Order: sequence, then C-alpha cells, then structure tokens
Amino acid sequence: MEFELQSSRPIWLQLTEQLSRRIVTGVYPPGTRFPTVRELATEAGVNPNTMQRAIAQLESAGLVTTNRTAGRTVTEDTAVLDAMRQQLAKELRTSYFSEMEALGYSRAEAAAMVAAEKEEKEE
Repeated sequence: MEFELQSSRPIWLQLTEQLSRRIVTGVYPPGTRFPTVRELATEAGVNPNTMQRAIAQLESAGLVTTNRTAGRTVTEDTAVLDAMRQQLAKELRTSYFSEMEALGYSRAEAAAMVAAEKEEKEE
C-alpha cells in the first residue's frame, strides 16, 4: 500500500490520515509493532521529521503507544479503533455530500445514488 501525497495539503496531515486508515483497516493489526519513523519516512519518501510529526498525532489520538524498550505498538483498545473508524467514515461521508452538492445534486439525490449502488451490488 503506497502513500499518496498531494502538494495542496500539509504532508504530515496526509500521512496521519493514511496511517490512521492503515491502522483501522488492519494493515497494522492491534498490538503489533508499528514501523519506525525511518522505515515509514523511507517508504513515503519524506523527511523523518515530517513523519515524526504524523506519528505524534497518532500517539495523541491513542492509535499508537510508545514503549521505551519495545518501540511503538498499535493500540489494542477497540474503543479507540472504533472511534477512529467512525471519524474517518464521517469525513468521507461529509466529503461525498459536499462534492455531490458541488455537482448540483441535492443530499436526497446523492443518498438515492448510494442506495441504488447498494442495490446493484446486492443483485
């Protein structure tokens, strides 16, 4: 899974979002060792200081914990993981409706499109 970074938004914020998504989707399972700053910075092609800032945000959100002897690990707190999953879903939902409104669709029309997509997939 590659990092997708755009110059239009702060890189550390994009890294935080993408790492959060990796955690809640199980790419980095609960309780496992979290990659080091240098490993992630190399993978993303960014300065380690930028990656450290993103990881600090993950720590403040409770998604990652630091143990002096074992390094960083992904939280095992399912409440924290569920809350982050809900927050990410809300952001996606808000973005979807905003983009659809920009295209001239009402919220009801956009919701109907989602319902139609769901029905198509169930068939």
